[in-house]
Amino acid sequence: MDALNPNANRGWRHERGEASLSDVYRTVGTGRHSSRWRRAAAFAGPGYMVAVGYMDPGNWATSLAGGSKFGYALLTVALLSNLMAIVLQSLCARLAIASGRDLAQACRDAYPKWVSVPLWAFAEIAIIATDIAEVIGTAIGLNLLMGIPLELGVLITALDVFVILFLQKLGFRWVEAFIIALLGVIAICFGVQILLADPQWGAVVTGFFPTTEIVTNPEMLYLALGILGATVMPHNLYLHSGIVQTRAYGHTVPEKKEALTYATIDSTVALCFALLINASILILAAAAFNAHGRTDVVELGEAHSLLSPLLGLAIAPTLFGIALLCCGLNSTVTATLAGQIVMEGFLKIKLPPWMRRLITRAIAIVPAAIVTIWYGDQGTAQLLILTQVVLSLQLSFAVFPLVMFTANKAKMGELVAPRWLSGIAYLIAVVIAGLNVKLLFDFVTG
Repeated sequence: MDALNPNANRGWRHERGEASLSDVYRTVGTGRHSSRWRRAAAFAGPGYMVAVGYMDPGNWATSLAGGSKFGYALLTVALLSNLMAIVLQSLCARLAIASGRDLAQACRDAYPKWVSVPLWAFAEIAIIATDIAEVIGTAIGLNLLMGIPLELGVLITALDVFVILFLQKLGFRWVEAFIIALLGVIAICFGVQILLADPQWGAVVTGFFPTTEIVTNPEMLYLALGILGATVMPHNLYLHSGIVQTRAYGHTVPEKKEALTYATIDSTVALCFALLINASILILAAAAFNAHGRTDVVELGEAHSLLSPLLGLAIAPTLFGIALLCCGLNSTVTATLAGQIVMEGFLKIKLPPWMRRLITRAIAIVPAAIVTIWYGDQGTAQLLILTQVVLSLQLSFAVFPLVMFTANKAKMGELVAPRWLSGIAYLIAVVIAGLNVKLLFDFVTG
């Protein structure tokens, strides 16, 4: 429990115990006596690590499938998903800053074991599903660019845990710099590809407006839920509530309110950037594939091979492969950190940082590696989309606790979410749950 925060336990049953990611907890200075711009810059970083989860290789699979089959129609789902993400991630920052707990720690405190243990299991399933997508994406990226076999590519992705350990030895800011640099490469790659594809911008604008067909067409709904699952990801809620606490903000209410403001700006700007990338993937698929009658493109490898003949330039598939590899590397780093937060927060396991990272990485990558090696080149696209639907189904188990905690005055004190924000968040939670019920009903009834 924070020594300078005597009221931190108000509304909670137990003391928090060890902080999230204790080896980097409050290690980033916030320049309390600096200018506003410098303080805002000090809080910039966690939002971009969270944004990584909104453009991972699983998202590519659903966006490619959606764009090639339905053109620009599912852009509205990408926009809606991003707006939901902005609201939910702001609540993650609020929970962390107000209570000093991540979402996993809050769940462990608030619920009995018969509830918290299943919640931990669901979170682990979500991280495994995330990792399957990331391992496949990274392995495909290595295969496309360097001809490395998928099986070897899967093993190479396991080395990311050492990248995290090395960068965190230098400081958490180096982890963030690594992530942001790769995001910059991804943005440049897609910017060039969009220019080459020359989409119909009028149709792009129209695609951001909703249509009832998304709900009435089961195939479109399946892909829409896949995009939703790939955009608003359960592990991101745990991750954000942990890494926000790397900032050494003050303990008074005004200092916490200021920290919340800057953290919310950081995540909102970063998620708007993520929307640009997500929309670019879908627009590229619509312009390069759907417009040329290729409505069945769902595999990343197939998309890579078709870009050159359809766009007429050999550089297009290379840029696609580079962006995919960067996405995969970024996503495995953030998923590993999320796995550590989930395991520590729910199970309160005391292990050295390097051992905790190896264990949480193994829990996720071993199933992912088995599945990837088993499927090989065949079926990876369907598997990627399925992982995103699984994530969507797991999402409610993270969203409802988050919304309930941040709406609780006893737990949050003066930083409790205003009623209008809680109302919007509850609506988002209900919409997500309702869509998932419909998905299950359509699946069962065939």
